Order: sequence, then structure tokens, then C-alpha cells
Amino acid sequence: MTNQSYFNDFILEGFVITGNYNLAMFTVFFVIYLLTLFGNILIILVVCYHINLHTPMYFFIINLSFLEIWFVSTTTPKHLAMLITKNKRIPFRWCFFQLYMFHTLGITECSLLAIMAIDRYVAICKPLRYKTIMNIKACICLASMCWILGFLMAIIPTTLTSKVPFCGRYVNHYFCDLAPLLGLSCGDITLTVIINRCVGGFATMFNMAIVIVMYINIIISIVKIKTNTGQMKAFSTCSSHLTVVTLFYGAACIVYASPKEVHSGDFDKIFAIVYAMLTPFLNPIIYSLRNQEVLSGLRRGIQMIAIQIKS
Repeated sequence: MTNQSYFNDFILEGFVITGNYNLAMFTVFFVIYLLTLFGNILIILVVCYHINLHTPMYFFIINLSFLEIWFVSTTTPKHLAMLITKNKRIPFRWCFFQLYMFHTLGITECSLLAIMAIDRYVAICKPLRYKTIMNIKACICLASMCWILGFLMAIIPTTLTSKVPFCGRYVNHYFCDLAPLLGLSCGDITLTVIINRCVGGFATMFNMAIVIVMYINIIISIVKIKTNTGQMKAFSTCSSHLTVVTLFYGAACIVYASPKEVHSGDFDKIFAIVYAMLTPFLNPIIYSLRNQEVLSGLRRGIQMIAIQIKS
């Protein structure tokens, strides 16, 4: 018998909340969600509008902001609906669509952060050839490769997991993820788990290795700069990216790379909040809005809107 013959939906357990905290959690997550959408959309508009921001770094920032809008919208709306309506059912097909999109965007972000590390390496270590190497054609090809890789690689764990015989409906998470779904299986899933870990491990560790190698070369180049001012200026161009990388990869590795025996499902839920909601929320702040060029563009944009309103 297939899993569909047992039931047509799953029940997401979400966070175990006692008392009247549902409304408080809904309010907090809803505000974060709105600010995430607003911040990332604002970054996209500012970069597209101001021609002085049409550089490779900001091209990748636009891709990252667009990805974060999509990423946070994959899980958050359903989570908000669960908190306010207490309806925790999710259709079987929508559950696996959510699983597919979540891992597609996660793999894409891993790749995109690695490409952005390469961009910073070329900018700092090969400044005279930066515009030649990171031309518009190369940027489009690299960004497209990240998106294509994400959409293709996520097919493997999603397909394998959907074919697992499930003997339960209650998913110990607030969205459909691999480990909670596989925890409901009642058959031999050894091969599925191995393949899923290989796919996830390659997507995470390969890109992380690229980031590490790029930053080792960046640090070597910065150390060779003779003036402190030059060193600080060079490091400031990649400090925001390094912060985002640490936050995203750190939380993802804790959830997906560490042995499941050492932490509980509630532990996974908390760290999932970090990379599925908090990172998209903080990205516009720590990666773009801290940049003086972006802040200047925002001020000019607000001034132009104010002038148009007055006229």
C-alpha cells in the first residue's frame, strides 16, 4: 500500500505552546515576516534604481534578496496560519512541494554565498582585473548556475522521501522537512537517508569549502597591505558577507550535519527559525543597509518620493 492510501495530509505539530502565547508568537513572527519582505524589496528597488550600484556585488545582492523573499515565504505563511487558526493540517502534495522549495532555495543560497565569496576574492586579490573577470555575462552565468543547481539537486531528496512508506501523520516541526518526515517511516530507509545526506552534505560542504578557501586568500592579501587604513577598508568590503555566511552555515550545519541523537526535535525547530526566518530578516541590515552607498541611495530615493508627493 502506498502512503497516499493511508491519508491525504499531515499534521504539523509546530511549537508546543501553553497558555495564551499563540497571539504573541503570531505578532512577533508576522512583524518579522513583513519587515523581511519590506527590507529585501527595498534593497532590490534601490539597487535597480541607482546606476552607481550596478556592480557585480550588488547584482548578487539582488539575487540574494529575491531568494530571501521566496525562502521566508515558503514556510512562514503556513506557520502564521497555524498560530492564529490552530489548523495544523497540510495536504500531502503541498507538504512535499514545501519540502522541495525549501531545499531548492537552501541549496541555491549555499551556492550563491559561495559565489559572493569568489566575487569578494577577485575584488580584493585581483582588483585591476575585477571588472574584466566579473563582467555582466560571467555574473549572469554564475547566478543562473546557482539557481539551476538548487532546483535540480532538491529533486533527489524530495522524490526519495515522498516514496517512503509513512505510518504516521504527526510531523514534529512547523514545516515539512526531511528529518521529521523520515521519522514517520515504518520501512527500511537506510539508503534514502544516506543519499539525502550525500546531497545535503555536498551542497553544504562543497560551497563552504569554496568560502573558506576564498577567505584564506583574502586574509593573506589583507595582511600584505602595509597601511592599517588599507587593511580596514579591504576587510570592510567583505565583513558583512562573512557575518551572513557564519549565521546561515552555522545554523544549517547544527541542524543537518550534527548527529540526530545529540539534540531533540525542539532543538531543530529553534535553529530552523534562525536560518529560515531570522537570516532573511537580518540580511538587508547586516549585508546591504550597513553599506554607505545603499544608505545614500535610500536617502535619495526617499527625497525624490517626498518631492513627488509635495508636487
